[in-house]
Amino acid sequence: MESGRSSGGTITIITHEDPIGRGPSNYMIHAALSDGLDGRREQLWTRRLTEDTFEVACLPFFTYGICYRDIVSIDRNHLVDKVLRKSGHRTLRVALVADHVARDQTHEFLHGRAVDAGLPHEWLQGTYLAVDLPPGTDVAPFVETLEPLAQAGALSWEIDS
Repeated sequence: MESGRSSGGTITIITHEDPIGRGPSNYMIHAALSDGLDGRREQLWTRRLTEDTFEVACLPFFTYGICYRDIVSIDRNHLVDKVLRKSGHRTLRVALVADHVARDQTHEFLHGRAVDAGLPHEWLQGTYLAVDLPPGTDVAPFVETLEPLAQAGALSWEIDS
């Protein structure tokens, strides 16, 4: 995560350390979080298609309605303006409870499950997990893993498309 100042106040940017679509010519754009007025943004790794259209090359942790390989356009400030085409991918997001007694074990367990299932994924600060669900992915086995952990108060989860 990065913070900086602009003429409008403090800007906080959520960054991706190891995007699943990292390539030699990625281009970074930003997506405003919430109403965009509080200065919170998520940095999105992309592949430039035209001057103002990009294919998303990471798994958004907090940006709703944008998934891996979606095509987006940007405004003059390099902020996502709109989604032009959906890829059919979905994002499974998991937030581990930071002060839960078994947080580290839960992290390792979920990491292993994602690897075993062959699902591309990204972690943010060891607490937030984003998993790519390509079209046709059967999410039921992973959800069956998550439900008991959610009921135990170790995490919360959601799927975005």
